[in-house]
Amino acid sequence: MWPTFLLFNKREDEEASVGKKSDLIESYPCEQSLRDGKCHLSGLPCSHFVEVPHINQLYSWDCGLACVLMVFRTVGIDSCDIQTLAELCCTNSIWTVDLAYLLQKFSISFSYYTVTFGANPKYSGETFYKEQLPNDLVRVDTLFQKALEAGIRIKCRSVSQEEICFLILCGKYIAIVLVDQYKLSPSSHDNVIISELCASNSDYAGHYVIICGYDTATDEFEIRDPACSRKHERVSSTCLEEARKSFGTDEDLLLISLRKSRKPDSPSIQHPRNDNINS
Repeated sequence: MWPTFLLFNKREDEEASVGKKSDLIESYPCEQSLRDGKCHLSGLPCSHFVEVPHINQLYSWDCGLACVLMVFRTVGIDSCDIQTLAELCCTNSIWTVDLAYLLQKFSISFSYYTVTFGANPKYSGETFYKEQLPNDLVRVDTLFQKALEAGIRIKCRSVSQEEICFLILCGKYIAIVLVDQYKLSPSSHDNVIISELCASNSDYAGHYVIICGYDTATDEFEIRDPACSRKHERVSSTCLEEARKSFGTDEDLLLISLRKSRKPDSPSIQHPRNDNINS
């Protein structure tokens, strides 16, 4: 039987008070439009691209760590590598909340959006999740429960495509997003690393990529895909929207502010050890 607190899919009411919302997420200038439910592209450039160094993942499960490392390189943090990040997580069953703790530990300014607070028990029947989910439930829920104390503010709501376009065109943000790898790259599996757990018998493959640009003329996003050999990738907005809103992603999005980070603390994240795979 699933724990009661995991059966609660927490979605924030759009009519909630401003004070309550400010407890969930750090306010950035461009995010006022997100809080107001409005997004105006007028006055913004037609395209904007951030030069994010491309880093390939090493295994089928560390795509999220590669994305975090790309963020670090973009903001000038060169003091660690992907192996160091893996050691800090103490697991190779990587969830978005694990990435959030890494970003927080290295003093990266970010906001965490998701439509589900904690691990979603509805995924227990998914091939991609079913072997790891029972082992990850307590660990992941604990990280969520302790997030605010750790300085991580989680906003439980969907982020629209228009809002992502707006924030990217502002020139101050990039984003790490969880997508269905099959829907992001349906015709190019030969060029990417796909999770060993679901390469042959699953309709869903969880995968992290970075959104670092948008072009209104072509309606395409520029991404960095740690599983792809190509350093620069463009995907249509329709393709990205379908991939990031696929069942299994919880629409997880880490909005990274490119403003100067504070001096990072000495890295020391204590997570319960878990050797399951969940890329």
